[in-house]
Amino acid sequence: MTIISPERIAQIAARRDELQALMATGDLPSDRFVAVSKEYAELEPVVKAACEVRRLRAELEVLAGLAESPDSDSDIREMARDEIADIKSRLPEAERHLALALLPRDAADERAAMLEIRAGTGGDEAALFAGDLFRMYQRYADTHGWRVELISASPAELGGYKEVIASVNGQGVFARMKFESGVHRVQRVPATEAGGRIHTSAATVAVLPEAEEVDVKIDDKDLRIDIYRSSGPGGQSVNTTDSAVRIVHIPTGLTVIQQDEKSQHKNKAKAMKVLRTRLYEAERERLHAERAGARKSMVGSGDRSERIRTYNYPQGRVTDHRINLTLHRLPEILQGDMDDLIGALIAEDEAERLATLDA
Repeated sequence: MTIISPERIAQIAARRDELQALMATGDLPSDRFVAVSKEYAELEPVVKAACEVRRLRAELEVLAGLAESPDSDSDIREMARDEIADIKSRLPEAERHLALALLPRDAADERAAMLEIRAGTGGDEAALFAGDLFRMYQRYADTHGWRVELISASPAELGGYKEVIASVNGQGVFARMKFESGVHRVQRVPATEAGGRIHTSAATVAVLPEAEEVDVKIDDKDLRIDIYRSSGPGGQSVNTTDSAVRIVHIPTGLTVIQQDEKSQHKNKAKAMKVLRTRLYEAERERLHAERAGARKSMVGSGDRSERIRTYNYPQGRVTDHRINLTLHRLPEILQGDMDDLIGALIAEDEAERLATLDA
């Protein structure tokens, strides 16, 4: 368990007081005031956790003096020992809460997320599974009051999707969804399987923090934009007008195609949204690699080639291979009841980062 020193707690409280005094002057320029206010808001819960630790430690010190003092009568010493036991049982959790509050935050945690699901090995069955995953995330978003906006979709002939991309907006979306990136595997008997044999198929999920225009500067000269006629399923005007958009980011070779809307301008806007997000994520990955070197955390690597989870229909179970967690609640999870699963991943990530601090 990480133990935060009294000096560190005093530094935290002093910084909060300094920020409070700065805001009270009324002399700060607007941009500086916004920055100070943001830091204060981020520090306030840390200060509360620090004050609780300091209070418990101070009480422990006073009670220890009472319990050991020859001037205290036996009843007072007994009462002090009981309270010492109570505080010692509460103090580790308070210290853990403070340590978690002090962990570096992912700046993207409060952002919206771009959800991308692609059918992998398994043909039609993989496409059907990709559709199941998308519906699972839609229902999970509904339980948290998030809004899901479909960006693009490539339906498969027998149902499901070859690829589907959506934007998920709401409070703390990326913080809760970011561990979903990777290969999801399904084991079940396809409807087309006459012999009742279990097939294994897969779909790839990518969850990216959504970028704003201010996050990524894209020069027009770095883009090649092609306009052409939409193809595939759609209404008459979709397939007979030059509304589809292909954008190539020349420096990186990233290509985004958008053709779901009837309007060329809407398709271009959606394509730029996807391109910004992918460029933003590429920069995040580069910075993460520089800071972390070769080390990848067990939970948070985000490696999309890694098999992270298996959905076994015959046994009604879901297994997350990163944390060796198996839940026999497959129907409920597919209906969006994912809090136990995602909560376990977040807890494991927190424990791992705390262990790194201890080391």
